[in-house]
Amino acid sequence: MKEITRINHVGLRVRDLAVTREFYENLGFKFLVGPVGPEPVAIMEHDSGVNLNLILNASENTSEHNVLMDDEIKHPGYTHIALEITDIQAVEARLGELGITVTERVKFEGAEFFFIRDPDGNVIEFHKPAE
Repeated sequence: MKEITRINHVGLRVRDLAVTREFYENLGFKFLVGPVGPEPVAIMEHDSGVNLNLILNASENTSEHNVLMDDEIKHPGYTHIALEITDIQAVEARLGELGITVTERVKFEGAEFFFIRDPDGNVIEFHKPAE
């Protein structure tokens, strides 16, 4: 459909707004509003235009285990969000300062990328395209 112009937002189900908000603020996202609506949802946005809807209805008794990424059985579904970056070393250094662990690194056909997890086990890729 030619009418689609971009991704409007990514929805992430989370357990604790304060913990998740701090994590994403450390990545440069700004808190806009929330919780609002029947779910409820909190909204954060990065200056790049990436918008996150934090859906605040995750069960408290869950772990950081991500069934889409951590199970041997490969379930269908969205596995991660990829954020394009300009300087992979600077981003990785900043994440290290924040105590955030890189879970995997990949170099493929000139592109470099690595993965981290948010406090609920949601996977985030930082992607530096090939020159």
